[in-house]
Amino acid sequence: MTETPSRSGHEVIREFVRTLPAAPGVYRMIDANGEVMYVGKARNLKARVTNYTRPEGLELRLQRMIAATVSMEFVRTETESEALLLEANLIKRLKPRFNVLLRDDKSFPYILIATDHEAPELTKHRGSRRRKGHYFGPFASATAVGRTITSLQKAFLLRNCSDSFYAARTRPCLMHQIKRCAGPCTREVSLEDYGELVDEARQFLSGKSQNVRDHIQQEMNQAAEQLDFERAALLRDRLSALSLIQSQGGASARTVEEADVFAIHHEGGQFCVQVFFFRAYQNWGNYPYRPRADASLSDIEVLEAFIGQFYENRTPARLVLVSHDLAEPEVMEEALSTRAGRRVHIEAPKRGEKRDLVQHALNNAREALGRQMAEGATNRKLLEGVANCFGLDEPPRRIEVYDNSHISGTNAVGAMIVAGEEGFSKKHYRTFNIKSTDITPGDDFGMMREVLTRRFTRLANESEDEDEDEVSGMPDCPDVVLIDGGVGQLNAVRQVIAEMNLPKDVTFIGIAKGEDRDAGREKFHMEGKEPFMLPHRDPVLYYVQRLRDEAHRFAIGTHRARRKKEQIKNPLDEIEGIGPTRKRALLNHFGSAKAVGRASLNDLEAVPGISSAMAQLIYDHFNASR
Repeated sequence: MTETPSRSGHEVIREFVRTLPAAPGVYRMIDANGEVMYVGKARNLKARVTNYTRPEGLELRLQRMIAATVSMEFVRTETESEALLLEANLIKRLKPRFNVLLRDDKSFPYILIATDHEAPELTKHRGSRRRKGHYFGPFASATAVGRTITSLQKAFLLRNCSDSFYAARTRPCLMHQIKRCAGPCTREVSLEDYGELVDEARQFLSGKSQNVRDHIQQEMNQAAEQLDFERAALLRDRLSALSLIQSQGGASARTVEEADVFAIHHEGGQFCVQVFFFRAYQNWGNYPYRPRADASLSDIEVLEAFIGQFYENRTPARLVLVSHDLAEPEVMEEALSTRAGRRVHIEAPKRGEKRDLVQHALNNAREALGRQMAEGATNRKLLEGVANCFGLDEPPRRIEVYDNSHISGTNAVGAMIVAGEEGFSKKHYRTFNIKSTDITPGDDFGMMREVLTRRFTRLANESEDEDEDEVSGMPDCPDVVLIDGGVGQLNAVRQVIAEMNLPKDVTFIGIAKGEDRDAGREKFHMEGKEPFMLPHRDPVLYYVQRLRDEAHRFAIGTHRARRKKEQIKNPLDEIEGIGPTRKRALLNHFGSAKAVGRASLNDLEAVPGISSAMAQLIYDHFNASR
């Protein structure tokens, strides 16, 4: 229900209290602009909202929120745990400024053993679990997943190639030669024996590592007794790979098979929540979060709100270990159990190995926040130096740096990196595939004009109400734009900005490389100023160089990825109507895309799932020049 009384503050809230039920639910406090300022849940809506009618004894933060309230909205729920889940969902979607906000909506990678193929594939996975198979995770980073998959390949010889690559093999690939794949594609191993390897890998990742090790150890001893030393050596190498996987996790767990560990530390009005993932008695990595929260909130309040939002789109572990006793652990347990579809237990351990794991996470949270605060202080000082060196009225909150990358105009891309008070903001990085056909290949000026036109056209069209990222606090519009180039690049920029209706003043600076391209002898170009240089040992010069180098690295990396994708593109992907199923059928039948291109019309029509019309389309695609 929603109303909009003429008065504001606690008087408005008092009018709502009269009609509220003494039941669980979620409430929203709304300001004069119609924006939701706060989302809260309650076991008893009437009792909770009544507290806001007496603001004198409340914190200053709550008093400000109450004074700005002109309307409220309510949703009644059946249980308090249902209210908790709804609250987390609304906070994530609406991002109210008085709530604790999860700054980084990071998705974690998983390891997938895909079972939708005759020879299951071992691969990294992100996103929804649509593919049939066994999922193991989460891992804290893609690097950790890649390292683990490499070790698993050595230990269990599972393939990680695509299905089309598998279907096209006529002899074993390099992965088989270096003993990281059993070679099921060419039947170097039977599918039955390969299935046993898959089952061993699944057991190992499920926590039954000792059983797997004992089985391999037994096979190695038998091979040695039978004087089959080559097989014994292979099994020895597999055991070594398993030992490597188990030693990679850092802090391991002897008695905790599966748990998520949360530890919070605050200092200087800032909070850091360190999250560790333990699966199969192994540490699968950790990740530090810096939730946005008012400094007056307690660690327990921030941690409880953080956990609710963290699991809004993730599946919780069976055990959740926390550094502080939550105010309502039973409600949180019920909510997480509902989301997971199984029992989830929350515990703040006081002794034993579980306490050691939490303490380890707490130490990491303390160190991470200390590093972040030190880096933030350094960045603030550098931004103040940028303002002084380039004549800005105040330190910039957002700096954007642009660069292009291409080889003779092919696979041309533009790149934008963003930096601010908290360092590089990689979630705001952007790439631009150069689309214009009017640009002469290799014309850097034309590429820069296209990139900036697209960037600032979009910025000019955005709503003025959305000029700041509510979660990170990073404004959408830059204060400073750095261009890797001299007068020519800056003139190209001026042509663009002359046609743009920018939301506010933006300072454009061109960085021209020094003589012999020496770092430290760069010249800076700004409108209305003569070119100038910064002192050789000036920290601001080093900072600007680091920004330019990061843009260069990002642009080159994006260009290389695009070029690689272009090189390995399958010709069948260019044919309209050829999806994964038909492509697989064609490759299974002919062995390769090259063989498909040489096939006659009658041969194409003989492929299961390929109609006469589709066969004609495929034939015409490869034989158009004939």
